[in-house]
Amino acid sequence: MSAGNDQRSDARRRDLGGAALVALALIWGYGWVLAKVGLDYMEPFAFAALRSVLSVLCLFALLLAFQRPLRPVALGLTLLVGLLQTSGFIACTMWALAHTGAGRTAVLAYAMPFWLLLLAWMFLGERLRGLQWPAVALAFAGLILVISPWQLEGVPASLMAVAGGLCWAGSAAVVKIMQRRHEVDVLSLTAWQMLLGTPVLLAIAAFTYTGMPSWSATLVEVLAFNVLLVNGVAWFLWLFALHTLSAGGAGIGTLAVPVVGVVTAWVHLGERPGAAEAVGMALIIAALSILTLREVGVTRQWKRLISRPAGGVVEEPVPPARSGTLP
Repeated sequence: MSAGNDQRSDARRRDLGGAALVALALIWGYGWVLAKVGLDYMEPFAFAALRSVLSVLCLFALLLAFQRPLRPVALGLTLLVGLLQTSGFIACTMWALAHTGAGRTAVLAYAMPFWLLLLAWMFLGERLRGLQWPAVALAFAGLILVISPWQLEGVPASLMAVAGGLCWAGSAAVVKIMQRRHEVDVLSLTAWQMLLGTPVLLAIAAFTYTGMPSWSATLVEVLAFNVLLVNGVAWFLWLFALHTLSAGGAGIGTLAVPVVGVVTAWVHLGERPGAAEAVGMALIIAALSILTLREVGVTRQWKRLISRPAGGVVEEPVPPARSGTLP
């Protein structure tokens, strides 16, 4: 009877984890659209800095609420994560959002896993294997089509979005190094790296300041959505999904984010992608799907190995590494 109850409990937790991923994709995906709306009322770097300051307060409140560790781990590496994840990623994507569409920015920024594969290959000794090769090839082909270098208009903004994804990948590589050396709490690391990276955004906002924001109910709603939902509720959903699902299964949530971003930007902002851009986005999303399915397969194989009965002592294999923080 207890075994049946345990199975039902596990199934319920998986269902709740799946529901959390759906809500997560909707929040993070639509967040790109609302950030674009916010730039109609506020300068991009001022918006980024204010959002980050309020998000830091929200994240540290979550640390206190969930009794997570308040003390930072490996301060030097945490600072590097902050400079890449918060300063670099947010600055680049905010600049891109100010000059190109929200859907395009979301897709190009979420090409991060492919940059991470290459960085891990170069600096962490992790080789590309199996389906990772065609996924990278599809992603690069998609990037070329989305950026459309034969059309000069919009190329700088697209490159800034790509640079944002590269900064994000760099921060994830640093997180992988931290995870090898230290016990890392994801929520604590996220809060501290944002705290350490926000002063750079404040400095950029001050340097580029030209005028006060046009305060309105819409701007307040956009900021509230970004701070409370994107960097508050969504982080709780992400951590819950990681706790109830496999790392690969939870990764499906990040796959859905650019899809939601493209669709909602089309509906809400009228950003209808051209033929080449649409094909490029489809290739990038297909490549992300390949990586996600591969990760799910690796995770299931790992679980079968550690649950396999054996007459002697079986060495426990190393589980797939998680990529670290998300925006």
